[in-house]
Amino acid sequence: MTKTELKVFLDEKVIQYNNPQFLETDPIQIPHLFTTKEDVEISAFLTATIAWGNRKSIINNSHKLMELMGHSPHDFILNHSIDDLDVLVHFVHRTFNGTDLTYFVQSLKNIYLNHNGLEGIFTDHQQKSSLQPTISKFKELFFELPFEQRTTKHVSDPLKGSAAKRINMFLRWMVRDASTSVDFGLWKNINPSKLSCPLDVHSGNVARKLGLLKRKQNDAKALAELDKNLRKLDALDPVKYDFALFGLGVFEKF
Repeated sequence: MTKTELKVFLDEKVIQYNNPQFLETDPIQIPHLFTTKEDVEISAFLTATIAWGNRKSIINNSHKLMELMGHSPHDFILNHSIDDLDVLVHFVHRTFNGTDLTYFVQSLKNIYLNHNGLEGIFTDHQQKSSLQPTISKFKELFFELPFEQRTTKHVSDPLKGSAAKRINMFLRWMVRDASTSVDFGLWKNINPSKLSCPLDVHSGNVARKLGLLKRKQNDAKALAELDKNLRKLDALDPVKYDFALFGLGVFEKF
């Protein structure tokens, strides 16, 4: 395909998948359960954190997370007691366990009380063209409380080579506009042009087949290569192509 043909093909796939039907099988359905900004972003962050493995399991365990927090994640984060934290200890999603979840709740409380919330961190520390250094800064602030080393693996650091798929997905949810009722467009002070594609095995394999990615590993260098090529297709909203790449891989076995 020529560059023009590729853009036409992918733009059609974006339209096909970037619609409310996408919610039926995607973890983004969890934050759509809420209406207040803080509930949306906290539920989205926690859901994105455990978004690896079987998608049905991700969705089921995300529902369990919301149940543990009384379906009021912002209120739980700010007002939980020591006894409330006890209900979290038995939570497990793959390698993310109750110890990790307890720290995440405590750290989120610190972030909302002392750093102007999740949006505050990502907005205040954003750089000119990419949010990848911002994600690294977020991890630094996220672990400013006493923590167990095992928990650090659940927040990726692009400056240490990670493609940071889950945080990039969370940022897509928060920043991209809500015109198709999929993403939320809640964070108005971050330009969608700075977003990076949530690079995983599906989007990576499709990107390679389409000539958008040559690097074999799904790491930070691969993400930079993919970002560069997606921005050639749409400099203002490059991550809309996440829908096309993911849909082609998961639903069409492209």
